[in-house]
Amino acid sequence: MVNIGRNIKKLREKEGISQDRLSKLADISSNTVAKIELNDRPNPTIETLQKIAKALNVEVDDLIR
Repeated sequence: MVNIGRNIKKLREKEGISQDRLSKLADISSNTVAKIELNDRPNPTIETLQKIAKALNVEVDDLIR
């Protein structure tokens, strides 16, 4: 089973940015980022994933592998 939240957290930390900064870069709420990373929201929308991927300079596939 894919853990999208874990992948996002790993990529975010690799870039050295906070959840708050990622939320601003992706134009989503910091609460959304936190919930995804904590797996409280295990199935984010494709739109949210696209915004996060763009903010992290990766492809959506990198988030869901």
